[in-house]
Amino acid sequence: MSLVISPEGDVKKFSTIEQAQYWLRKKWPVADAARLHALGRLEAAMDCLGSVGEARHAFLGAARSAGFVPQHSPDLPRAA
Repeated sequence: MSLVISPEGDVKKFSTIEQAQYWLRKKWPVADAARLHALGRLEAAMDCLGSVGEARHAFLGAARSAGFVPQHSPDLPRAA
């Protein structure tokens, strides 16, 4: 999954669950409920207690909450 992470169009590619978890813990710009939910879903998937699809969906929700936009969605506004 690739996300536009800045108004200038900088893109960050997340190819592993560990990368997503690191960003949520160390580099995420907001500490909100979506971030906490995503962390929980990622940890559950890593422990084989939840699906990777649920983790991906929660991570995308947290990304949108933080103002990030999936790179494949050119019709959506970029992160503010």
